[in-house]
Amino acid sequence: MAVLSKIRQRSILLIGVIGFCLLAFVIGDVVQSGGFKQSTRNVGSVNGVDISAQDFLQKVSMAEKNGQGMSNTQASNGVWEQEVKQILLDAEFEKIGLKIGKEQMINVIKQNPNFAQDPRFLNAAGQFDVNKFNEFVASIKSSQPDQWNNWLAYEKQLQQMATEQMYYTMVKAGLVTTKNDGKFAYERENDKVNFDYVAVPYTTINDDEVKVSDSEILDYVKKNPKKYKSDNSREVEYVFFENKPSKEDEDEMKKTITGLLSGRVVYNDKTGTNDTLPGFKGAKNVEEFVNANSDIKYDSSYVAKKDLPLENQEQLFNLPTGEVFGPYIHNGYYCLSKMMGRKGGATAKASHILLSYAGKMPGITRTKEEAKAKAEELLKQAQANPSSFAMLAMTNTDDPGSKQTGGMYDNIQPGQMVKTFNDFVFNNPVGKIGMVETEYGFHVIKVDDKYDAVRLATIAEKIEPSEATADAIYVKATKLEAEAADKDFDKVAKEMGLTVVPAMNVKATDESLPGLQNQRQIVLWAFGRDTKEGAVKKFDNLEGHIIAKLKGKNETGLISLEEAKQTVLPILKNQKKAEKIKAKMQGATLEAVSQKSGAAVNVASNVTIDNPSIPNIGQEPKVVGTAFGLGNGKTSKLIEGQMAVFMIRTKDVVKAPALPNYASYTTKIKTQTQGASSYRIIAALKAAAKIEDNRAALQ
Repeated sequence: MAVLSKIRQRSILLIGVIGFCLLAFVIGDVVQSGGFKQSTRNVGSVNGVDISAQDFLQKVSMAEKNGQGMSNTQASNGVWEQEVKQILLDAEFEKIGLKIGKEQMINVIKQNPNFAQDPRFLNAAGQFDVNKFNEFVASIKSSQPDQWNNWLAYEKQLQQMATEQMYYTMVKAGLVTTKNDGKFAYERENDKVNFDYVAVPYTTINDDEVKVSDSEILDYVKKNPKKYKSDNSREVEYVFFENKPSKEDEDEMKKTITGLLSGRVVYNDKTGTNDTLPGFKGAKNVEEFVNANSDIKYDSSYVAKKDLPLENQEQLFNLPTGEVFGPYIHNGYYCLSKMMGRKGGATAKASHILLSYAGKMPGITRTKEEAKAKAEELLKQAQANPSSFAMLAMTNTDDPGSKQTGGMYDNIQPGQMVKTFNDFVFNNPVGKIGMVETEYGFHVIKVDDKYDAVRLATIAEKIEPSEATADAIYVKATKLEAEAADKDFDKVAKEMGLTVVPAMNVKATDESLPGLQNQRQIVLWAFGRDTKEGAVKKFDNLEGHIIAKLKGKNETGLISLEEAKQTVLPILKNQKKAEKIKAKMQGATLEAVSQKSGAAVNVASNVTIDNPSIPNIGQEPKVVGTAFGLGNGKTSKLIEGQMAVFMIRTKDVVKAPALPNYASYTTKIKTQTQGASSYRIIAALKAAAKIEDNRAALQ
C-alpha cells in the first residue's frame, strides 16, 4: 500500500516524463525524415499549374488497368505526357478564346458511330435525331445520377478532343506552302553539281595524337545548351550475378529425371515392406504420374507438329504410342515426353473475308442485302482465282484482326470460332472456298490447311541452381558489395573476374537498365535523397543479385560528361585533327594541295542538295552546299567536312529544266508540313514552358 501511495503522489511527474519522451520520439522522427516538411500533394507543375497527385495516381491506375501488359512506369509516363499536353493546350485555348459551342458538340456526337448508329437515336428515316438524343440525356440526368456523372465526364472528353481538333485545324490552315516552296524542293532534288576535290580524312590522324580534356567537352556542351539539353539523370554501373545452375547441378537434374524412366523401389510405412513403383513408361495413371513429378501440370490438348520444340520436332511427332522420348532440354526445363495418341486434322489454317453491315460493327453503313451481294461477288472472284484470296481480303475485309495477314488465321482449334465458321473449316477439305453467315456478317472462307496433331504427356523439371550453388553465388555477390563499399568498384570487380556494365543517362522515370529489365527499385535508389555518389548496394530478385554503384549525379539540365563523350568527343577530336590536316594541305590549287598532302584529286558527279553524298566518303552537306555556291571554275578554301578536310573546285552546276508547274512538289511539302504540325506544336510549347516533374519524390 505504501508503494501505491507513493506512485499516486508522483503520478503527475510520471505523466510529464512520459509526455516528454513521446514528444522527443516524434521530434526525432521528424528530424530524421528531414524536418517539418509537408508531404507534397502535387506530382509537378506546368507553367505554375499544379498536377494533383491524387488525380494523377488515379489516372495511372486506370491506364495500367486498361493497358494490357503495361507497367506502372509506362502508365505513369503516358499519363504525365497527357497531363502536360493538356495544360499547355488549355492555356493556348484560353489565350485565343477557343471554345466548343452546343451546335458543334452535337455535330461531334453525330459523327461518332456509337451514337450515329444507335437505334435509340434514329428517326423513321434512319437518320440521327437530335431531339431523341436530348431526351435520352435528360432521362439519365433525372433518374440515374451515377450514369449522369459518367456522361458529364465523357462529354468533357469529347469537348476536349473537338477543341484540340479545331485548334490543330486552325494551325494547319495557317501553314502556307507557296509555289516557290515547291520549285525550291524540285531544284534541291534535281539540280546537280559536278566538282573536283581533294580530301584528307580525319582517320589519317591517330586518336592518340589529339588530346581532348573533360573541361573542353563540358565547355562545348555549355555553349550548345539547346542541343545537349537533358533531364536530371544518374550514372550507374552494376554487376549482375545470375542465379544459374552449375554443370554439376544440370548433371544431377538429368540423372534425377532419367531415373523416372525405370521403376523405383520405395519403402512402404504402412506395410513395412518395399514396393516397386513403375516408371513413366509403365505408369497406369499417366496424368497422376506427371502431376506428381513435373513442375508443369499435365496438358491433354493436341499439338500440331509445327508447335513442337523445333530441335526435337521429328522425334516427338513420330514417337510410337506409349513410347517415351528424353530427357531433352526445352525452355530451361529437362523434359520426358510420352506419346498418348494422335489425331488427324486436329487444327486448321483458314482465311476469310468479312462483309459486315449496319448494326453489326461500328462504322459500317451498308445494308445486309448489300453485304450479301458483295460477299457473293467476292466468292466468285476467289473461286475463279484462289491465289488472289489474300489480296481480296486485304482490300475488302471488315475484320481488322486479319486485314494485314490477308484474312488468315492459323492454328484454329475446334470450337474456337463461331459455330457456322467452325463447321465450314472443319467439315470441308483443304482448298474449299465458300460463304457462311455469322453474327458479324457474311464470311467468304478458304480452308488453307489442316494439321495432324499429337497428345503428349510431358514431365518437365525446371533447371535451377542447387542450394549450394545459390549460396555460393550469394556469397560472391555479398563479397563484392562489402569490398566495393570503400574500394574502387571497377578494380574489385576485375580482380574477381566480373564484368561491370555502365548505365548512363538514367532518368527518374526509367524502369530498366541496359541489359536488365524491371529494375525500378535501383532507379528509385539512385534518385533517393539519402543516396550519395559512390554508394554501393545489393539488390536481390528471382534472377539473381545486382550490385549497383551510383557513379554520378547530373542535375545541370545538360547531358552528363560520360554521355557527352559519346557524341561531343569525336567532334572535338575532328576539330583538332582538322588543324593538323590543314597544315599539310598547303597551296592555292587542288593540284598543289594534292602534291603537298599526298591525297589524289577526285571527281564528284551529279551530286544534289537533297542527297549530298560524295563517292567513297559519305554525306557531306557543307561541302556540297559550297560547291553549289561557287562559280564555275572557282576553287574553295579548306572546308572542315563531316569525314575529312576538303578543297573543291566547281566544274559546273546543271540546272534542272523548268516545269510548267510545281503542284506535286507543293502538295508533297504541304502534306508533310501539316502532318507533322501537331507534334511540332506540342514540342514547341514544351520547349518554351517551365515544367517541374516531381514524380520520383512520390515513389
